[in-house]
Amino acid sequence: MAVSMREVDPVFQGAGQKDGLEIWRIEKLQAVPVPKESYGKFFTGDSYIILKTTSLKNGSFRHDIHYWLGKDTSQDEAGTAAIKTVELDAALGGRAVQYREVQGNETEKFLSYFKPCIIPEEGGVASGFRHAEVNERDHKTRLFVCRGKHTVHVKEVPFARSSLNHDDIFILDTKSKIFQFNGSNSTIQERAKALEVVQYLKDTNHDGKCEVAAVEDGKLMADADAGEFWGLFGGFAPLPRKTFSEINGKGSAATPKLLCVNKGQTAPIDCEIMTRELLDSTKCYLLDCGSEIYVWMGRETTLEERKRAGSSAEELLREGNQPKSHIIRLMEGFETVIFRSKFDKWPKKADAVVSDESRGKVSALLKRQGFNFKSPAKAAPVKQEPQPQIDCTGNLQVWRVNGSEKTFLSFSEQCKFYSGDCYIFQYTYPGENGDECLIGTWFGKKSVQEERSAATSLADKMIESLKFQAVLVRVYEGKEPIEFFPIFQNLVIYKGGTSTGYKKYVSENGIEDDTYSESGIALFRVQGSGPENMQAIQVDTAASSLNSSYCYILHDGDTVFTWIGNLSSSMDQELAERQLDVIKPNLQSRLLKEGSEYDQFWKLLGVKSEYGSQKIVRDQESDPHLFACTFSKEGVLKVREIFNFTQDDLMTEDVFILDCHSCIFVWVGQHADTKIRAQALNIGEKFLELDILMENVSRETPLYVITEGSEPQYFTRFFSWDFGKSAMHGNSFERRLSIVRDGVKPRADRPKRRPTTSSHTGRSSVPDKSQRSRSMSFSPDRVRVRGRSPAFNALAANFENPNARNLSTPPPVVRKQLPKPVSPDSSKPPPKTASIAAISASFERPKATLIPKSIKASPDANKLQTEASKPKPETNAKESNSTKDGQIVTSTVQEDVKEIQADGEEGPVYPYDRLRTSSTNPATDIDVTKREVYLSSSEFRERFGMTKEAFAKLPKWKQNRLKIALQLF
Repeated sequence: MAVSMREVDPVFQGAGQKDGLEIWRIEKLQAVPVPKESYGKFFTGDSYIILKTTSLKNGSFRHDIHYWLGKDTSQDEAGTAAIKTVELDAALGGRAVQYREVQGNETEKFLSYFKPCIIPEEGGVASGFRHAEVNERDHKTRLFVCRGKHTVHVKEVPFARSSLNHDDIFILDTKSKIFQFNGSNSTIQERAKALEVVQYLKDTNHDGKCEVAAVEDGKLMADADAGEFWGLFGGFAPLPRKTFSEINGKGSAATPKLLCVNKGQTAPIDCEIMTRELLDSTKCYLLDCGSEIYVWMGRETTLEERKRAGSSAEELLREGNQPKSHIIRLMEGFETVIFRSKFDKWPKKADAVVSDESRGKVSALLKRQGFNFKSPAKAAPVKQEPQPQIDCTGNLQVWRVNGSEKTFLSFSEQCKFYSGDCYIFQYTYPGENGDECLIGTWFGKKSVQEERSAATSLADKMIESLKFQAVLVRVYEGKEPIEFFPIFQNLVIYKGGTSTGYKKYVSENGIEDDTYSESGIALFRVQGSGPENMQAIQVDTAASSLNSSYCYILHDGDTVFTWIGNLSSSMDQELAERQLDVIKPNLQSRLLKEGSEYDQFWKLLGVKSEYGSQKIVRDQESDPHLFACTFSKEGVLKVREIFNFTQDDLMTEDVFILDCHSCIFVWVGQHADTKIRAQALNIGEKFLELDILMENVSRETPLYVITEGSEPQYFTRFFSWDFGKSAMHGNSFERRLSIVRDGVKPRADRPKRRPTTSSHTGRSSVPDKSQRSRSMSFSPDRVRVRGRSPAFNALAANFENPNARNLSTPPPVVRKQLPKPVSPDSSKPPPKTASIAAISASFERPKATLIPKSIKASPDANKLQTEASKPKPETNAKESNSTKDGQIVTSTVQEDVKEIQADGEEGPVYPYDRLRTSSTNPATDIDVTKREVYLSSSEFRERFGMTKEAFAKLPKWKQNRLKIALQLF
């Protein structure tokens, strides 16, 4: 880049090195920094330069430069602002997009920096105007017109009846009251956005203390506020029907015209189809699109050539009578999505690594010329893998789709998927705002379209039966979101399929059925982040399927090998050991470290060949973008990006899409059209087809459909979320009016989020070291023996069947819901041995599937719930309820309401019978997840057979099993 650094203003040194805004005002043809307390205040007689620096997830910065021209600014100041903007871009390494902003016709991107609006004041630095003069206007009655559904354009108009019309929103700011006049042709969303301006005026001009009134066009004098409003205009008189036409200065749509700039002169380029190849890196070009004029600057152009190109664009505006069109200047390699979309088949955007290099050269040159320019800065990179924002203590149900029906899977089968099948899952869990429900479909890579459609239809019916209060997600194999795996925890994905649709497809097309067989040869890649999130995925039985960063399980019938990659971690090896208990629970496995394999191992894999060593990279989450969705009269989906979005941008009448690249969220407002709500999933699919951000997004990207009021934490984390706002009733205007008048009322009944302590499979969601402490030997001659540690065997011997197989992974335990109060004979508590015998027997019986609260979505679930509620014959006779004439009769109980305070005990202590889950007089104001801490030391030792200190050192899952045995869990 041939740039003379002496032409770069030293005032820009250090600019753009941190996230946020930086503003300069043109004073005496020089750029002067504006104090931060004055950000957002603009004067009609001035010109400003605004730099917005955004730190991205990849650790880099994005820069957007705007130069704002007041309606009364001089031509010299406007020209200086344009030139200084080019210099600032050069100081940033030529990476920024530059926008020309004219007062009254600002871009939505610019206005989003100063929400809810900007209201320029009269005057400017050249006229000697001072901020102190503003006090004289504090109580002057002023009339503003507001336009915009998503971003508000505010303009002060004369305080006269002739300024009013039926199409816009008007705000009348008086000394003691603010009126909002809603034109009859305005929309609810426009009225709601205008109320944000009312709130701004109330806080700025009235210290938050004034009345607010809404006046509806056409109500005449029937309303007291309307009468007062019209009285300020001298009485009511009908407004003319002629539409007030000042449409934000948007030019009419025009066919794009490409012009080349050569020494300040423009020459049109004759071409039928515009392609990227037409742009030369040594030249500058103008792309005239009517409402926007783009200035494209080649990477090898000089700073002077770029300034001339900007001047040529200004001249084109004057000649074409387009004073309100936007000028957008872009550097080669940093083109916007909209600019690239104007060309036919723009090549995929490459990483513009030259930006940091260029900025470094600029910094070095400035230092040699005596300027103290800081080195190029980078934002702090974020973690590659965000943590799943979902509670893992919930209840899971899974169905496999067979043809047009669904088959409920037992607990032992619900974490075993086949690539040729489709599945529906329902997960109910404690969320930020009470119980939440997630209903999803999972499509295997080889599943048939008929069953995919059936799964979608069945899931829609389940959502509808829950009155749209659940989140819907569509998931494809290999594209699962981060919230998916913690729900299933120990997931195994097999090849082939078991559904009728898959078998029919295989037979009709003569395709080889590769469905997994326990007696055959199979290779599994083990992956995950911990015991609460691990997967075993069957891959092709070939050496090329191996990867040094993973561990693998290979079996040929009863012959089992565990292959340990040289780059795998101890956690990977732990997970492989745990997954063996799922895939081959009754067989021993031989450990093979990479490079020390047996010949038999390679024989099973076929020909020995090269394999990879890099971790498989899933789609990474990128910076989120919010889009508002509308439909044209022809039914074509149209989207509009909302910049610097907040929760307030989500209007209850609309549908929005949050694009995070790794997943797509479709948010549907409660007052959205019912037809649009029914098409929410299709809207997301069309959005993926459009690929708005031109990122080659996959059609199999996870797709969520979220109804307003049921937002999960993995959605709200992208906002500063206020549950008080999401719980409000009424349309967007009524809600905002309530906030402006009374503020947001907090929800006192909102339950706190429960800590993640255990999962529905019985494992701790945050395993402690004791769960990972087993040592492993990598000797290829050693036969692997799986078993528990001696300490655990000593503990487990007290309450386990001695004939049961020792597993390396504790058997899963169904999370128990608290039973309804019963009346056991508390005067004769059951002995410890009886309780342990009862729970031990339950370990040997098949696990019962726990049904979530939202069981009405499934008739099968209702049946299972009914059967589960029947009394079990194994129930201790002393603890069961007696029946008489079909009614449950509770036994008399000897109450013990006095707390027992043992010597040396800290905190309250209660009798054992008051701490049991079946107690008729349960202890109150206690932590129900830690009932055992309220036992006295002597009774604790009697019940658990150990001290409190020894119990506290046990892993959580061991503690839970003992607590279940004593009915304290």
